Amino acid sequence: MAHVYLVGGGIAGLAAASFLIRDARVPGSDIRILEQLSITGGSMDGTKLGGGYVTRGGRMFEDEHYVCLWNLLETIPTLDDPAISVRQEMKAFNIEHPTNAKARIILRDRSIADAAQLGLDHRARVDMTRLLALPEHVIGARRIDEFFQPEFFDSNFWCMWRTTFAFQNWHSAIELKRYFLAFVQEFDRIHTLSGVRRSKYNQYDSVILPIQRWLEAQGVVTDFGVTVTDAHFADPACRTVSALETSSGRIDLGPDDLVFFTLGSMTSDTTYGDNDTVPELVKDKRDGSWRLWETIARKAPDFGRPAVFCGSIPESKWESFTLTMHSPALLERITEYTGNVPGEGALMTWKDSRWLLSIVVPAQPHFRDQEPGTTTLWGYSLFGDVPGDHVDKAMDDCTGAEILDELLGHLGFDDIADEVRRTTQVTTVQMPYIDAQFQRRGPGDRPKVVPEGARNFAFLGQFVEIPEDVVFTVEYSVRAAMIAVYHHYGVEKKIPPMYHGLNDPRIAVSALKTAYGR
Repeated sequence: MAHVYLVGGGIAGLAAASFLIRDARVPGSDIRILEQLSITGGSMDGTKLGGGYVTRGGRMFEDEHYVCLWNLLETIPTLDDPAISVRQEMKAFNIEHPTNAKARIILRDRSIADAAQLGLDHRARVDMTRLLALPEHVIGARRIDEFFQPEFFDSNFWCMWRTTFAFQNWHSAIELKRYFLAFVQEFDRIHTLSGVRRSKYNQYDSVILPIQRWLEAQGVVTDFGVTVTDAHFADPACRTVSALETSSGRIDLGPDDLVFFTLGSMTSDTTYGDNDTVPELVKDKRDGSWRLWETIARKAPDFGRPAVFCGSIPESKWESFTLTMHSPALLERITEYTGNVPGEGALMTWKDSRWLLSIVVPAQPHFRDQEPGTTTLWGYSLFGDVPGDHVDKAMDDCTGAEILDELLGHLGFDDIADEVRRTTQVTTVQMPYIDAQFQRRGPGDRPKVVPEGARNFAFLGQFVEIPEDVVFTVEYSVRAAMIAVYHHYGVEKKIPPMYHGLNDPRIAVSALKTAYGR
């Protein structure tokens, strides 16, 4: 009897398990997930921690690009009604709660900018066109700010694009090019984010938990608290895995067994703080996500170079926060200020803020078990190592209460500030590798999903190479899982092709009009 071992219970591993059962006809009882945490989902989380709710990040979806994800979720039943798929639930939810942000950019004087005015000058348009025209091997490991003039980085367009996708100026120009091509259909709606699709609840409750429950019903077993530390190979070329070393002992693979490794993790070594504490910035790789990749990467030259992605925490970190509010005052005032009810708006960013602070108010409730009378919002900042505008400390050194003070200072709601402070629990999240996938890279830094000649293994997650696709998306992890399963099991179904908006004349013309007309 052949077994399949999935190292990592994030969305990549869960998707692989689902495709193994659905498309490769592998019995669920032959699939075993090895997860070092006490819960599945990886970076797609949503839970209550202490006195407050928390998500480390938000997952925005999109109809056109997320074809592999939709393929998966079309066959996963919701928790509330097994006759309705997760995909159907999300479609219905977004019809009821369409995104149409009216306050994407807030200026220094607290006025709402006309975000439809992108602010791109002729030079910026020429530079964008040049970047799109260059092949990736020519772009190489160059930074975004090597391709644009300073005026581009002051534009409304860059403010919205970078905060929507969490780009820094020093990130990979290749990744920015891929994002331009993958989401060109978003150019004329970046100021409203009307193309964004959201789940009914947070990403864990609406996506991960239904997949996990479906896998359990199929007989899949997840071993929690198990860290895989090494892989042994039967041949010098490292094409056949023979055994896994884990924190619970050695697993010897049979001749027909397979193993899929999730490499690295953007939320590795996450730490949490609250109103009175500061989350630690961990720099010594305490969990196993990066250490496993570092260990196996030494064994073969085509297993990637993890240090490229996890070797510079100052370039890959940022901090987020979730507010749990026991008074309606703040959300009511934000609704009045923006003109958006919860769930209708999108990221609102204080463009001139030193931290480059952004928040988003989701539809309520955002958690399946959210207490009545409680509301939440999520926020983050890209510049956590500089003093704030209203708190004279770097965000990295702030308690949750101090971060709330900074937010209230930008909002200017002085008349309700004391009530908000008294009735709000702040949960902060420090993530040293959250932008690691955007680091500058060259050929071979990311391994192929299935290395050449690999007989019984594959690599999954955000740090494998899928030509033309974009990292920091759920779609990337799901596509990698589909590639791995379909390859090793000879599945004859076609993998959904990537969406190329520029092939659609309507999209191409609209994007050109937006870029050159605003």
